[in-house]
Amino acid sequence: MTHLVFREDGYARTCAARVESVDARGIRLDRTVFYPTGGGQPGDTGVLRPASGAPLAIVDTVKGDGPDEAIHVPAPGAAPVLVGSAVTAQIDWERRHRLMRMHSCLHLLCAVVPGAVTGGQVSDGRGRLDFDVPGSALDKEAIAARLNALIAEGRPLAARWIADEELAARPELVRTMSVKPPTGMGRVRLMEVAGIDLQPCGGTHVRNTAEIGPVAISKIENKGKQNRRVIVAFAP
Repeated sequence: MTHLVFREDGYARTCAARVESVDARGIRLDRTVFYPTGGGQPGDTGVLRPASGAPLAIVDTVKGDGPDEAIHVPAPGAAPVLVGSAVTAQIDWERRHRLMRMHSCLHLLCAVVPGAVTGGQVSDGRGRLDFDVPGSALDKEAIAARLNALIAEGRPLAARWIADEELAARPELVRTMSVKPPTGMGRVRLMEVAGIDLQPCGGTHVRNTAEIGPVAISKIENKGKQNRRVIVAFAP
């Protein structure tokens, strides 16, 4: 099990760590600031810096076998790292911050567009959500205007936890039809945009919507009889 520093502080860029194991899948640390791919958010990239020797480039981070296990994927041909050695884990902060901004933007998009979410993806500089909106035509300009208004309001975002039982009693909190939040560990992490949105999420987010910056709706695609894909990007 890895201590996931980003769950407590999404703005942590580095942490001291110890190499727990190394295998064909990658490197496991006792603690990390690297977010592993999940919930539509890509895994972090960055470097592991040993006490001596060259930095080890990390090209992806993925989930391991357990819910709190992160595997750091080294660049092909990278020099081996020894089990038990001390390293400093350092993420590519500029990339991570862009992903945080977009992930938080998609939570606002959930509040703007009615209907359940059938899929989604956070990407560097853009993102998308698919909505189940039977019989509805979505107005691209109206969505963009409302989204930017919410961003400009500077709403705070914060994570909190609820028990599995409380989530089961409040099914309306789960907006995604395709991915269900992990349960069975006793509690589930929620992300709240004050007065706007509250839903299960294990990803990293900005502290305030104003940090997202202006966005544009690039396209709205018809992906089926009642499935609409809304693609959002940072405004140039």
